[in-house]
Amino acid sequence: MELGQHISHRYNEELENIRSKVLQMGGLVELQAENAVKSLLNHDQALAKEVASADDKVNTMELDIDEDCINVIARRQPTARDLRLVIAVSKVITDLERIGDEAKKISLYSKKLAKKKSVTGMHSDLTHLSELVLSILHNSLDAFARMDADQAMKILSEDTKVNVEFDSLSRLLITFMMEDPRHIKASLRVSWCARSLERIAEHSQNICEYVIFLVKGKDVRHSNLEHIRSKYFPHDLEDDETV
Repeated sequence: MELGQHISHRYNEELENIRSKVLQMGGLVELQAENAVKSLLNHDQALAKEVASADDKVNTMELDIDEDCINVIARRQPTARDLRLVIAVSKVITDLERIGDEAKKISLYSKKLAKKKSVTGMHSDLTHLSELVLSILHNSLDAFARMDADQAMKILSEDTKVNVEFDSLSRLLITFMMEDPRHIKASLRVSWCARSLERIAEHSQNICEYVIFLVKGKDVRHSNLEHIRSKYFPHDLEDDETV
C-alpha cells in the first residue's frame, strides 16, 4: 500500500512528513527498548540512566506529531485512506510513547538490580523473553513502515509465544523466592521488568492492529485472531491447507 497522490503537492508533503516523523519516533523508541534490555542483562547503570533521560524526547515527539495530525484534519479534511492514516498515526504514537514508558521502567529497575547481581540465574530466561519482545517491536515498526498488513497479521499470532515465555519466567522467579527469601526484592524487580517487556509486546501488537486498519479499512481491535484471519486474510487459510 502506498500513500495517495494529491493535486496539492503540499498536502502530499504533509502526509509524508507525518509518516516520516512516526518512523523516527519508532526508531528512537526501539533503541530505548534495546538499551533498556542491555542495561538489565549487563547490569549497566550508565546505559540505564541514558534510557531514562531519552523519555522526554519521546514525549515531545508524540506531542509534535499529534499537533501535525490535528492541523491536517483541520486544514485538509482528509477522507478515505488519508483519514485512516492520520487516525492510525495518532494511535500508533500513543503506543510508542507507552513503549518508551515501559523501557524507562525497565531501566529504573535495572539500576537497582545492578547493585545486587543475585538473580543471575534468570539471565537465560530474561534473554529469551527480551529477544522475542524486541523482535516483535522491530517487526511491528517494519510492518507500519511498509504498510504490510500480512506481516502485521503474522505478528499478532506471536502473542502466545510471549505468554509462554512470561509464564515460564514467572514460575522460575516464584521458585527462586521460595528457595531463598533474601532474593524476594530482587526477584520482584525482575518480575516487574518481565511485565514491562510483556506490555511492550502488547503495545507493538496494537500497532499491527492499526496497520490492518490502515490497509484493510477495518477496525480489528478486540477481535478474535481466527476471526480476523478468516475474514480479512483468507489467503492465509488457503496456504495452511496446501501445506
